[in-house]
Amino acid sequence: MLDSPTSLLAGIGGEIAAGNLIPFLGPDVLLVDGASPVPSGARELSLLMASKVGVPGRIKQNLWHAAQYIETHKHRVTVDRMMADIFKTVPEPNALHRWLAGLPKLPLIVDTWYDGAMREALNAAGRTDWGIIQGASKARRIDGGVWTRAVTPDGAIVADDQADNWGTVLYKPHGAAQPTGDVLVSDSDYVEVLTDIDIQTPIPEAVKTRRAGRGFVFLGCRFYDQILRTFARQICKRSGGPRYAVVPEDLTRNEYKFLELEGIKPVTMPLSEAVATLTAAN
Repeated sequence: MLDSPTSLLAGIGGEIAAGNLIPFLGPDVLLVDGASPVPSGARELSLLMASKVGVPGRIKQNLWHAAQYIETHKHRVTVDRMMADIFKTVPEPNALHRWLAGLPKLPLIVDTWYDGAMREALNAAGRTDWGIIQGASKARRIDGGVWTRAVTPDGAIVADDQADNWGTVLYKPHGAAQPTGDVLVSDSDYVEVLTDIDIQTPIPEAVKTRRAGRGFVFLGCRFYDQILRTFARQICKRSGGPRYAVVPEDLTRNEYKFLELEGIKPVTMPLSEAVATLTAAN
């Protein structure tokens, strides 16, 4: 007899708590408790940015194109200021954030959105054994060879090898609004990353080490855009498996195809219910 979604998720929660499955968080995580004070998806963010600066209608719903238009016509400083202002408010950490922050055996959390809720939860938990590895935009890299930077909870940039000593790494592959304000959001930010990501150069060594022999659980993620699919595929590349994704009922055919190709088992359930099940007994 096949496991029910509830019993399957209870087991997945136990594996996350044991450090065997890595949570991969998308922007929909911000909606677990209802509305979010910041945009909770690429299309929502793109429309908000376009409302502040005149962006052609044909690209208003494509975040990467809209941000590139603003960068080209209004300068990169305008993009950075907009992102800092939009994500200035840190959403209140919800039950999932708080639960993950309290798991000392969890070696890696992948958080693919720009907000600071997961960071806030780790700070609130009183943890001192963690740090951030975040994507570095082309516009603000220290030098041409730096894809990411290691950051302490208080915002100090440190040597990459410092991450080897952290019990938990919070990996923000698209950058983070806090504490450094460095984000990947425009086409020009991604062009070099996408050129090299297939050979894994932009993936931090600490992430490669911690994913080995482990699986992933996608929570609050959608895969309707090629950039989102590419990052998910490459971050999980050469991991041990298994892979699961909590998904809504309205997943598109292309999204289901992506899950099938990447060996990701979909668990169809509202995210709020899934979070309650994951955190209940672990």
